[in-house]
Amino acid sequence: MSEQDLGTAEQEVVELCRDLIRIDTSNYGDDSGPGERKAAEYVAEQLAEVGLEPQIFESRPGRASTVARIEGEDPSRPALLIHGHTDVVPANAADWTHDPFSGEIADGCVWGRGAVDMKDMDAMTLAVIRERMRSGRKPPRDVVVAFLADEEAGGTHGARFLVDHHPELFEGVTEAISEVGGFSFTVNENLRLYLIETAQKGMHWMRLTVDGTAGHGSMTNTDNAITELCEAVARVGRHTFPVRVTPTVRSFLDELSDALGVELDPENMDETLARLGGIAKLIGATLRNTASPTQLGAGYKVNVIPGQATAHIDGRFLPGHETEFLADLDRLLGPRVRREDVHADKALETSFDGQLVAAMQSSLLAEDPVARAVPYMLSGGTDAKSFDDLGIRGFGFAPLKLPPELDFAGMFHGVDERVPVDGLQFGVRVLDRFLDAS
Repeated sequence: MSEQDLGTAEQEVVELCRDLIRIDTSNYGDDSGPGERKAAEYVAEQLAEVGLEPQIFESRPGRASTVARIEGEDPSRPALLIHGHTDVVPANAADWTHDPFSGEIADGCVWGRGAVDMKDMDAMTLAVIRERMRSGRKPPRDVVVAFLADEEAGGTHGARFLVDHHPELFEGVTEAISEVGGFSFTVNENLRLYLIETAQKGMHWMRLTVDGTAGHGSMTNTDNAITELCEAVARVGRHTFPVRVTPTVRSFLDELSDALGVELDPENMDETLARLGGIAKLIGATLRNTASPTQLGAGYKVNVIPGQATAHIDGRFLPGHETEFLADLDRLLGPRVRREDVHADKALETSFDGQLVAAMQSSLLAEDPVARAVPYMLSGGTDAKSFDDLGIRGFGFAPLKLPPELDFAGMFHGVDERVPVDGLQFGVRVLDRFLDAS
């Protein structure tokens, strides 16, 4: 990309990100939100304007995704997928310094819901693709771009829908990049680690139910559903699952040990995690399975003991440890608690090698001379789970060079979510180099 082209893309990425943030795509998980149709149409317009033929797919009214294919220099090569989601979690404007749907620029950052999760990567992808199309620079191989609905609720109406009903869109695709990877962690002035997501935990979002004996609140009742459920939920919430070190986590700990100059013991990580600042939230949960109580529900009147009580738990398991996780959970819950999945999906893990990884490393190093790419596991999940069903090897690579003081992990689903303007522009430069090298 020439300096003039680069300047255009770097300027455009900021406005693209702001425009996307201003489109409210809040996903409440129950189809009550505004949906992603407006965002899908906006993305399609941006792609069509530079000569592409994007398609919009609506899985149900308002739940829309946009997909386009860019022809590469060698269409016989396996294709690359770049996917991002356009939905966001809800935000309460009263809690924010700047309106979460304003896309305001302040303190060198673009503020708003989705600024890091993940309308920043959507904007970077659009800026790079638009500039390459305008200048006639084909990527080395076909690239499919997908801007997806519903990731924040498991992807049922987005990636899952496309994989199940339109797999032809991804014909020939073997590798993919998407969110929550490629961001920096500054060790010192001579070393910046860029965390590349090569694994992610699986999920069991579940509903727990206990049936008891209904009755008058003034009477003794030894079969109170609320009491039984709350005791079970408390056991789960206070439980610490055993440490299980997967290959990805082992690699990350080895890299971190070298960077910090200390020996790391996975069984005693408290001191190390304290040195990691904000990213400790991302890393700490990758050492073990987790189960977090998130909702409770029972009763309809203060003097009536209800006959049933329910709770919800967000369960996450490490690759290769699903059976162990469920067995531990059932032992904690006990025989009275019925467990049913609200949404479940697999864990993923791939190796940190191959041409795509080399392209990530070289593109980061070209823009940041003290960069070192390292693999890590995401404690959450992404749409990569759905694309894995098509045999597509997924990585988290949404490159951002971040100031050391920014609590990046706290931006995800947090108040005052924001992304540095120069971080977006850095991402444009890295992604453009990455496409050439991949």
